[in-house]
Amino acid sequence: MIILGIESSCDETGVGIVRLSADGRVEELANVVASSMEQHARFGGVVPEIASRAHLEAMVPVMREALDRAGIERPDAVAATVGPGLAGALLVGASAAKGYAAGWDVPFYGVNHLGGHVAVANLEGAPLPHSVALLVSGGHTQLLEVEAVGRPMKELGSTLDDAAGEAYDKVARLLGLGYPGGPVIDRLASRGNPKAIAFPRGLTKRTDEERGHRHDFSFSGLKTAVARYVEAAEREGRVISVEDVCASFQEAVCDVLTMKAVRACKDVGATVLLLGGGVAANSRLRELAGQRCAEAGIELRVPSFPLCTDNGLMIATVAAQLIHEGAQPSGLSAGTDPSLEVEVPLI
Repeated sequence: MIILGIESSCDETGVGIVRLSADGRVEELANVVASSMEQHARFGGVVPEIASRAHLEAMVPVMREALDRAGIERPDAVAATVGPGLAGALLVGASAAKGYAAGWDVPFYGVNHLGGHVAVANLEGAPLPHSVALLVSGGHTQLLEVEAVGRPMKELGSTLDDAAGEAYDKVARLLGLGYPGGPVIDRLASRGNPKAIAFPRGLTKRTDEERGHRHDFSFSGLKTAVARYVEAAEREGRVISVEDVCASFQEAVCDVLTMKAVRACKDVGATVLLLGGGVAANSRLRELAGQRCAEAGIELRVPSFPLCTDNGLMIATVAAQLIHEGAQPSGLSAGTDPSLEVEVPLI
């Protein structure tokens, strides 16, 4: 069975195609992604209206290329992200998917974007066992308990304010480094001293745990601390090392992310930690997660770089798992939900 997945929750228009075998194995046939990131760069972040328009313009070319790469004329089922994400962007992708499903006369499946980030683990290794997923991007920073791909997930914690990727973008803007902030900060941090500046680690005090934030994150205070450091240096006429600022900021982010992720694994008895989302491509996050997982006896799984960011392949993969387990199609009347809960794998 061949399943086609469409992803359009933010600024990437993705179409992925997989082959589902009778025993549940999933094979990649095509993965094509068009990004509208350059169109958002001058605004310092994603503009929802621009993202929606970019999806409209990219959908047909991306679809044609994916079908050509897979060597097929039509799939046996179509899936699309129906949430969470930007309202207009979700509508474009889901509407296109329903149109293709109707035109090809194949079933439509509306799936959870977050479940897609978890599903890619099954493409590059053994089926995912009881795990904790750390999903980190410009829109999400969450710890999820995962029983298996395609099964309902439980949110253990999330960010109370800025997502980690969002904090990277805001700090990059503050330092005049452009958008997106993640890659440039990661690059400059490699040349800086991560211990040069003692930036705060949000929600890591015992009092934070007592208030129920053991697995939650907060990066707004860290972003403010960077701003105050830069402002103080300018006021005093000091020249700052941008590399040291980037390295110290990145170390604070990755320290909290990995510490809480490994702790969550221990708390729920999970043997695997899965990284997902665009920030999972960060070199320091991968390095520190690897060190701490090794020390704790936890297996770390990190997707290859093309699968860290949003893509249609992850949507096709989670749909394939659901179909293999006998899930019924969503139907063309299924709606989108920008605030879709993690516990809902398919609607």
